Amino acid sequence: MSERMTVSYQKKPCYDIIFERDFQALSEELKALDFAQKKLCIVTDSNVGALYASEVEKAVSSVCADTDIFTFSAGEENKNLDTVKALYSFLIEKHYTRKDCLAALGGGVTGDLTGFAAATYLRGIDFIQIPTTLLSQVDSSIGGKTGVDFDQYKNMVGAFHMPRLVYMNLSTLSTLEPRQYYSGFAEAMKSALISDARYYEWLVANLYEICDREPDAMEEMVRRSCDIKRKIVENDPTEKGERALLNLGHTIGHAVEKAKDFSLTHGECVALGCVAAAFISWKKELLSMEEYYEIRDMFVPFNLPISVDDLDREQILALTKSDKKMEEGHIKFVLLQKIGRAVLDTTVTEEEILAAIDEINFTEEDEHE
Repeated sequence: MSERMTVSYQKKPCYDIIFERDFQALSEELKALDFAQKKLCIVTDSNVGALYASEVEKAVSSVCADTDIFTFSAGEENKNLDTVKALYSFLIEKHYTRKDCLAALGGGVTGDLTGFAAATYLRGIDFIQIPTTLLSQVDSSIGGKTGVDFDQYKNMVGAFHMPRLVYMNLSTLSTLEPRQYYSGFAEAMKSALISDARYYEWLVANLYEICDREPDAMEEMVRRSCDIKRKIVENDPTEKGERALLNLGHTIGHAVEKAKDFSLTHGECVALGCVAAAFISWKKELLSMEEYYEIRDMFVPFNLPISVDDLDREQILALTKSDKKMEEGHIKFVLLQKIGRAVLDTTVTEEEILAAIDEINFTEEDEHE
C-alpha cells in the first residue's frame, strides 16, 4: 500500500511522510537518506517501547552503523527538561556526534521531546518521526514543532526542527487502547473544522468504520488530516500567521489539561476546547446556533467529552492568560466562521471566555437540575 506525501520547507522539498502497514520499508527509506554510516538512537516511552522498539531496531540495524534504545516513563508529566537531560546524558555516554540521528517512536509526547532534544543536542542533529498513535499520525509528527512543558506551562520550551522523515505504520493504531484512539480523533476533527468541510462530511459519513478501526477508513483519515496540515505548515512553517489556525481548541483545551493535572488526554481536552471555541463563535454571531450544536454533538459518537466535572472557571481563565499564544496582552483565539473555515481573533473578552468555560463545565448543580 506504500504511499508518500512530500512536505516542503521554504518552497523546497524537505521530508516525506510514508504511509505503510508495517515497519519493513523503514530500512530502505533510511538507506535512501544515506543513514548507512549513522548511529541511530530510538527514543520511546515505556508503553510503546515494550510493543515496538525491538521490531524497529531490527528493521534499522541492517542500515545504521549502530543502534541504541532510550526509554523514558510514559506520560505527559515526563515531557520535561529532566527527561531531555537524561537523554542528553545517554547520547553523550554513547558518543553520539552531529552526524548521528534520533528516532522518535511513539505518540506526541515522544515526538515533541525527541525533536527538541535533536534540535538542541550539539546545536542540532537529524531526527525522524515514527508516530504510533492516531494523535501523532494526524497532527504532531508533522511540521517540525518540538518542545517540552515547563512547570505549569505546556510546550513553553521548544524549537522548530524539521524531521528528515515521517514513517507511519498504520497497523500500530490497532494496538491503541480505545481512549487513546479516540483522543487522536479530536485532532482529525479539528483539521476538518478549520479548513475542509468535505472532509468533515466524510468523517460523519464514515463514523462507524472509523470507530471500528477499519484499515482503509483509518488510512483515509490519517492521509487527509496529514494533507491539511502539510498545506498549512508549508505556507507558514514557523507560525507567523495561518499555522496558528491549527490551535483551534487548544487555548482553553491546554488550560483544562493542566487544571485537571493531565488526568484527561490531550485529545479529550482539544475536544472540550473546540466546543468552547465553537460556543464563542456562536455568541459572536460567526456560527449559527444549529452549527454550534452540530459541532458540539459530533464529538459524542467518538467517545470524546463535551463537558467536564467541576472546573474552576477563574483558574481556567488564568491559565489561558499564561498560554504562549498571547499577543500584545490579548489571547489569540481561533474561532469558526463555518464548518471548514477558521479565523484568528484577538477580541475575545474575559466574559466570553468565562461563558464558554461555563458551557463545558458540568457541576453538581447541573446534575440536580
